[in-house]
Amino acid sequence: MSKARRVALDALLDITERGAYANLCLKETLRGLPERDARWVSAAVYTALDHLLYLDYILDHFAKGRLQPPIRGVLRLGVTQVLYMDVPDSAACNESVELCKQIGKGKLSGYVNGVLRAICRSKDSLPALPQEPVERLSIQYSWPQWLVSEYVGQYGSAFTEALFCAKAPGMTLRAQWPYTTAALKQALQERDLVCTQGDLLFDALRMEKGLDVTQEPLFLEGKATVQSESAMLVCRLLSPKPGMRILDACAAPGGKTAYLSHLMEGKGHIDAWEIHPHRLALMENTLRRLHVQNAHPIARDAAISDPALFGAYDAVLIDAPCSGLGVLGKPDARYAKNDAIVAELAALQQSILSVCAAYVRPGGVLVYATCTISHRENEDQIRPFLAAHDEFEPGNMDDLPASIWERAKDGMVQLFPHMDHTEGFFMAKMVKKHG
Repeated sequence: MSKARRVALDALLDITERGAYANLCLKETLRGLPERDARWVSAAVYTALDHLLYLDYILDHFAKGRLQPPIRGVLRLGVTQVLYMDVPDSAACNESVELCKQIGKGKLSGYVNGVLRAICRSKDSLPALPQEPVERLSIQYSWPQWLVSEYVGQYGSAFTEALFCAKAPGMTLRAQWPYTTAALKQALQERDLVCTQGDLLFDALRMEKGLDVTQEPLFLEGKATVQSESAMLVCRLLSPKPGMRILDACAAPGGKTAYLSHLMEGKGHIDAWEIHPHRLALMENTLRRLHVQNAHPIARDAAISDPALFGAYDAVLIDAPCSGLGVLGKPDARYAKNDAIVAELAALQQSILSVCAAYVRPGGVLVYATCTISHRENEDQIRPFLAAHDEFEPGNMDDLPASIWERAKDGMVQLFPHMDHTEGFFMAKMVKKHG
């Protein structure tokens, strides 16, 4: 297990100090590890990330002086084991000491041992949390204070706390046309893989346990893919039908493009744009694996206008670049963003929305979506857009389940993890008027 702890430390430092994406970092890091070790590393890293600010709050009370990144990483990992994992205190302390030696910090091993053993002795009397609501929520649930302040201002303290208490949704699978949901469900059950119907969509199958899709024949053969219910819902807002011409303006990694094709039964035309070459390659791989024939990946900047395409599409989907702060399963996203980055994203979203709206034909549909719950990236984009573009009006949301469209207002609806058991996800539907 010593090797697993070293791997976990390296991954944690890559994510917290060098800005690596947790999912991509762990995918690479876990390659070649025994399954038991890989599960432990993944659990340790994600648990540490999920509680990062609270870990630092505790360490700031017990550790003297400024901690350098490698030692802070060792201590974060050690406290994670002590407070949140099924690891004996003695093992957490001893292995952290060994970890210090492995990374060439043996002189500090006694210090690390002392800090961790002091925390072990004080587990039942750890430092009290601050009384001020924003500061308390920030530390207790490990969300940056600027973001907590924004959410409390938008939704209030109680709602924000309920949001932070929500668990990340589990894995959801869906079939890819011409394979059917019924056939997928039967195939899973025949192999004793327990699944239930999605809370919001018949097409979604929620897995009772996670699945290594890289080894799953249904996935590799293109009969099934992993997709959240929220991502599927936004595709349905376009009312896609066979024969339509659709633009997916920010399409990578291709899951929504593929589901649009599924809903169109492979008939019609989808242009799928992506500005970044590496993400374009991901989308091409996704569409190839799922045998999607009617989607056309194109390297293109959705923020640059092309008059030749004005009025060319029956429906346009803008799954806008966003902060991603509605995805609870990606805790590293909280720490990688700041207020200035969100402001930059909001400006880009505004540009893409304005440009791509021109590509909708009269009577056609424009759908805007993000996987965040920040008003700046959501409602504050749509209301000014509608005020400036009187050729558009809010659309109805009859394509969504009643529990969702009943909450819709002015063609907009926000999904919340603690209410809808999916990611925090915003959707807006607008229709271009005739004439």
